[in-house]
Amino acid sequence: MIPLRDDQPSFSTPFINYFLIILNVVVFLWELSINMESSRALTAFIAEFGIVPRHTVAVLTGQSYDAPATAILPFFTSMFLHGGFWHVAGNMLFLWIFGDNVEDYLGHFRYLLFYLGSGIVAALSQIVLNPNSSIPTVGASGAIAGVMGAYFILYPRARVLVWFPPIFFFHVAAWFMLGYWFLIQFLSGTASSIAVTSQTTGGIAFWAHVGGFAAGVIAIKLLSERPQRHRYGAW
Repeated sequence: MIPLRDDQPSFSTPFINYFLIILNVVVFLWELSINMESSRALTAFIAEFGIVPRHTVAVLTGQSYDAPATAILPFFTSMFLHGGFWHVAGNMLFLWIFGDNVEDYLGHFRYLLFYLGSGIVAALSQIVLNPNSSIPTVGASGAIAGVMGAYFILYPRARVLVWFPPIFFFHVAAWFMLGYWFLIQFLSGTASSIAVTSQTTGGIAFWAHVGGFAAGVIAIKLLSERPQRHRYGAW
């Protein structure tokens, strides 16, 4: 079930959302240029700037002599790296559809902090629940999951046009589409925790998605005390 557009109007230009989409695409093109020179160089680049849970835990607990920055910096850089075209394309599609309304609600600066904060919580969730993984975690999906969690609370009755491959197109309520997405991530994360090796799940950071979504729900509840003139259908 792939979202294509929503019917929730936005009352301001989502400058930060545009900036985030452009930045993610530019960084992905940079990754492609590195890969054209050497696939080994790209692997090293991803390992350095992606989150590697085992390395992060080792540094932050004093089990590694690497500088603390090598564990802290990837919390920010990892959310702008992607593992392939469909990875970045899918993430940017979700951000395009849901991000503008959340930015409209929060304002530009608070939206940026919200996005980055959701990404950090998402990364922490993956580390806590999969601390021994040596597979780099990259992607904006944890931060975008936070945006989706906020949208779930703010605009549950907005209508979302979705594509159910191969040919079905239909509208669903946002609460259903986003709730379904969260349930799939939670069940997949649970299955990945039970699996013998992380490789059996294809390297997808399901717990980052779950943690990011939960962070978005909680944060928007805390930030939504002041009345908003464009909260149509909000819970």
